[in-house]
Amino acid sequence: MNKKISQDNKTKPLDKEKQLYSWGDSRPYNSYSNYFKKEFGQRVQKLSIDAGFTCPNRDGKLGYGGCTFCDNNAFNPSYCEPSKSITQQIDEGIEFHKWRYDKVSKYLAYFQPHSNTYSHIETLRKLYEEALSHPNIIGLVIGTRPDCVDCEKLDYIAELSKDYYIMLEFGIESCHDKTLERINRGHTFAQTKWAISESVKRGIKTGGHIIFGLPSETKAEMLEEADILSHLGLTSVKFHQLQLFKNTAILEDYEKNPEDFNLFPFEEYKEFIIDFLERLNPELVIERFAGEVPPRFRANEGWGNIRNEEVVSKIEQRMIERNTYQGRLYI
Repeated sequence: MNKKISQDNKTKPLDKEKQLYSWGDSRPYNSYSNYFKKEFGQRVQKLSIDAGFTCPNRDGKLGYGGCTFCDNNAFNPSYCEPSKSITQQIDEGIEFHKWRYDKVSKYLAYFQPHSNTYSHIETLRKLYEEALSHPNIIGLVIGTRPDCVDCEKLDYIAELSKDYYIMLEFGIESCHDKTLERINRGHTFAQTKWAISESVKRGIKTGGHIIFGLPSETKAEMLEEADILSHLGLTSVKFHQLQLFKNTAILEDYEKNPEDFNLFPFEEYKEFIIDFLERLNPELVIERFAGEVPPRFRANEGWGNIRNEEVVSKIEQRMIERNTYQGRLYI
């Protein structure tokens, strides 16, 4: 990981007049919205689906209690209920989003809570294909864990991806085994690399999710992950700052060992994430800079009520002030 950082590379603006970067956008990072415009030619909205899955570190296969930081309820829209059919959740999700995205007609079914490949392949076929049979659904985003895929499942997902837009989204969380053990992930980073490699090899669009501020990780170790992620073959990445939720094991860990945590204040996080982006492969699409949850779930004030739109705007503005962009130091 001790590579020399390049100070001059091909990711500099290609069009000085229009300030277009190598990813074909004027933003100083490879944005998800620009990626979607190129992919679909129009806005496409995700609809969260709760299909009733669980995880191997919840049901006893590997352990109980799940990851120490996890509270899926904090991210689930109100219409998501596993007691409802996939079709009903899609219909209600379209209605739920209509007030904000009234011109959107095409959607991706986002199988989001827990591990959405953690079942027999016959069950996956039934659920995925019910979603794809809906007239407004043009593809799937499937959130899962690296240890919940195998070659048979990946072969099936690769077949689906020939006819539909499919994104397989892995919870990476950390590239460091010591952290994965502490947060009760129940798998190693070697398993993460295998799952991503096998997905990419089959031509499946593959996303990854990373949390910054997990216990025992230094800033240097977090920045090191930029180089690791850059060479995995991922399509996109999501970044989240660690948020402490009520009634979670990580909150107990924090209360006992606060010195092990870096709960980034926003101004510090803003500078950190830009440092990270400078080192990141410019081909990687940035889907999210930070997480946002309703205040009732938070155990501490965190960043207050700052909205994601404001987070993105402030990070982008600061990148412009620093005269920098994604991949500036990448080699």
